[in-house]
Amino acid sequence: MSPLVLLVIYCLLIIVASLAGGRLSSLLRMTHLRTQLLMSGVGGLMLGIALLHLLPHGAEMLRSSATAGAGALTGLIVMFLLVRLFHTHEHGVPVTENGAGVETDHSDLHDHHHHDKDARGLSWAGLFAGLLLHTLLDGVALASSVIVDAEHATWLGLAGLGTFLAVALHKPLDAFAITSVMNKQNWPTPAQNAANFVFSLACPIGAIAFYFGATALVDSSALLGWGLAVSAGLFIGIALADLLPEVAFHDHDRGKLTAALLLGVAVAVGIENLPGHEHGAHQPDVRENDAHLHSDHGHAGHRH
Repeated sequence: MSPLVLLVIYCLLIIVASLAGGRLSSLLRMTHLRTQLLMSGVGGLMLGIALLHLLPHGAEMLRSSATAGAGALTGLIVMFLLVRLFHTHEHGVPVTENGAGVETDHSDLHDHHHHDKDARGLSWAGLFAGLLLHTLLDGVALASSVIVDAEHATWLGLAGLGTFLAVALHKPLDAFAITSVMNKQNWPTPAQNAANFVFSLACPIGAIAFYFGATALVDSSALLGWGLAVSAGLFIGIALADLLPEVAFHDHDRGKLTAALLLGVAVAVGIENLPGHEHGAHQPDVRENDAHLHSDHGHAGHRH
């Protein structure tokens, strides 16, 4: 299967996942615990994919761990600014069983003085804009992973599988956040559905645009390397934005949430150990470099 066909399939599945996420409250009673369990599991998966897949491959493509680190730092700062400016990770907006509004028990929400605002205090448009931007960047991560992994004999030909799973499992949370806030602010269902549909297209647009941009270049290794490294920082920022508030301010259900986090990390480790996920294919042979250095030193010694 060609990388483009696989990327299109991934994008279609992400659209379905995002649309389902926007209707999550009508499909499942999203209590705070269920939301946090999903966030913890997906957060662990994103951390694992960022540190075990995106960043190492980015360093290989860039042939510089320092440059890859700079790219990851850039992605992390971008994610921080999106959270700061647009409150892009206000996922803690559970709804009642009939989806009519926020649950009356607010003791489970972020109740410290920096976060004592409910959905009424959030602008759905600001939240939508921030999530739209970071979802476009998720598309860059997906396309970069597919292109780079396609060079190897990946398991069942599923290039970029880990990145796809991380993005696809997180999109329902993002879509749910948007429609929950809109619902709380009494927007009609057609408006919620329209916003959800537009949002579902963001990741595919980012992925397809980056794919054609990267494949049009004669030498796209630097672009792909930066795409992977920046995406690693974005994934780390997304995961920590979801995970740290729960760790810092809540003591309840620690065992369940920790288990969900470790399960997500374990899935990432498992994916990275599937056939075709060897790292180092883009690095020069270290033994050859060492031999060359020793040879240079030997010649220098004879000259002296």
